[in-house]
Amino acid sequence: MACRISELVIDCADPEGLAAFWSEVLGYRELGREADGSIEIGPPDAGFGGPQPTLVLSPGSDPRTGKLRLHIDVSATDRDQDAELERLLALGARPVDVGQSGAESWHVLADPEGNEFCLLRARIRPL
Repeated sequence: MACRISELVIDCADPEGLAAFWSEVLGYRELGREADGSIEIGPPDAGFGGPQPTLVLSPGSDPRTGKLRLHIDVSATDRDQDAELERLLALGARPVDVGQSGAESWHVLADPEGNEFCLLRARIRPL
């Protein structure tokens, strides 16, 4: 084996708010904080180095310009896509139009800071 993704870093204006949002979306908990204001969240029973990558929400003030070159895809583990879409919208996600036709099997959403992610139709087993 060569490498494995251990963490994803997201620059954001409000690390606290985004950490709360993504913790609810993914069932993560806070793992630690850095002096620069970064907050790391991850699976409650594994943390850094576990089977899933952690997220580091890092304070940044540079405005985003253009489309993101990387986005996160999520899949529900315990409900169907429609029920999960309702849950994500209630948490503060919002639908985003990035030019999709409407025939896609996924929903394009944005987190509270406008970072796009997709909710896939496929339901996957929890770890």
